[in-house]
Amino acid sequence: MAAEHRKPVEPDAAPTVAHHTAHHAATAEHPSAPQAEQHPDQPAHPDQQHSGRQQDEAPDPNRWKALVICLLGGGIVLLDVSIVNVALQSISSGLSGATPEAVQWILSGYALAFGLLLVPGGRLGDAVGRRRMFVVGVALFTLASALCGFAPNGFVLVVARLVQGLAGGLLTPQVTALIQQLFRGKERGTAFGLFGATVGIATAIGPLVGGLLITAFGTENGWRFVFFVNLPVGLVTILLAFRYLPTTPKAERGQKHDFDPVGIVLLGAAVVALLLPFVQSEQWKSNAKWWLVVAAVVFAVLFVLWERRYGRSHEPVIDLGLFRRRSFSLGVGLATVYFAGFTPLFFVLTLALQSGLQYSALLAGVASVPFAIGSGIASTIGGRIVHRFGRQLIVVGTVLVLIGLGAVIWVVADHYGPDLGWWLVLPLLVAGIGSGLTISPNQTLTLSEVPVQQGGSAGGLIQVGARVGSAIGIAAVGSVFYSSLASTKGDYSQGLPLGLGVSLVFVAAALVAGIVDVVVGKARGTEASV
Repeated sequence: MAAEHRKPVEPDAAPTVAHHTAHHAATAEHPSAPQAEQHPDQPAHPDQQHSGRQQDEAPDPNRWKALVICLLGGGIVLLDVSIVNVALQSISSGLSGATPEAVQWILSGYALAFGLLLVPGGRLGDAVGRRRMFVVGVALFTLASALCGFAPNGFVLVVARLVQGLAGGLLTPQVTALIQQLFRGKERGTAFGLFGATVGIATAIGPLVGGLLITAFGTENGWRFVFFVNLPVGLVTILLAFRYLPTTPKAERGQKHDFDPVGIVLLGAAVVALLLPFVQSEQWKSNAKWWLVVAAVVFAVLFVLWERRYGRSHEPVIDLGLFRRRSFSLGVGLATVYFAGFTPLFFVLTLALQSGLQYSALLAGVASVPFAIGSGIASTIGGRIVHRFGRQLIVVGTVLVLIGLGAVIWVVADHYGPDLGWWLVLPLLVAGIGSGLTISPNQTLTLSEVPVQQGGSAGGLIQVGARVGSAIGIAAVGSVFYSSLASTKGDYSQGLPLGLGVSLVFVAAALVAGIVDVVVGKARGTEASV
């Protein structure tokens, strides 16, 4: 499977000047310079590589400790994406004012707020310091978690979850940007592998942690400890961040950055308008909600037009030139469709186990452990070998996910009963291994040619793709799942396979994207590498 790869491109090897300064110099003084015609997938000039490496000859001695801190902060944010799923019944029975609408917003409000701040949060980190924004994000997330835990009614809990989501959107892009800043070459692949393991484990193990806490503290108040568990982790992370996370690199100190408020508002409006009809698809029955998708397209077009105009004289919130790099544009697209297929698995599976088979919150969480184990191990391995195999590794990963999901569908259709959890062990383990070989290698390759100065906003874009994909996937899978339950009078053995069939389609789309990149890369001699 190993293939010959071109010489790796170090994204951070570009000359260390401010992005907008370099842009204006290139367009104003040398409009026809050969560099401007360079294909985005071609290696940088050796002189440029040498020039950029001078600033980072000595790696940060605390980089691995810093990585652990980043993973702690990023992990609690991702854990809260799925940990609340098993706590919804506890919230409904133990909190006054927890109406069905409020419970839905406890889930969807977090997703909306999280997606809203991902790119602006990354931009802030690039502009004013990643450590500073990381600490602010963790502190705000910790305070919001405390407010969630002490919430006296459903309204306060919804507001607290919105703040929690905003904090997560501010924090998450700093993690990928710091990895870009601290690591080079093979080490970067290993670091992103550990981050991918964190993504997979946190998403899959959330229901287990939630189930353990609810079992330990009771149904009435157990849901509060689902949020309280973030408090000690957050406080420790903040203290260690001041000690081990790096400050702004010397080459970037003193640079002035434009915040592009109009661009941020237009992008935020596009993200919210796109996410809202999907995250509210079950509660908002009217078809009028789909007009928001049209509004999202309009906002997106206005955003692109504004960024092109603004970028002529200022530094835009997103350098649209990033999308001319195949490794970046295809990686963001692949992340979007993959998360559309990957995330709904735990959403519908948890519902089927708890509501259909009367599993406790703890047992429903235990069912996801094989996926978490497979994902954690495979992500770590994938990060170490991605430099050898490139996107071929992602193709293998998505094939394994398809096999695992297909096996889950077969098991549910043929063995739906009290022992379903045991039957799911092997299929979920295979799917987890495939997921580990997909998420972290894709993250590494997608950012492989992004300059360090743009690491925050670029990492935010990948996360936006993942959040949008998750929302679309849950809405699409949930729609089929609930429609089947309605037509079969609650037969989960039919609804779950049909819903997961939609997940299979999304994962298949990710597989096609990976194959296309491998084929095109071989034809052009520009395979994506680390």
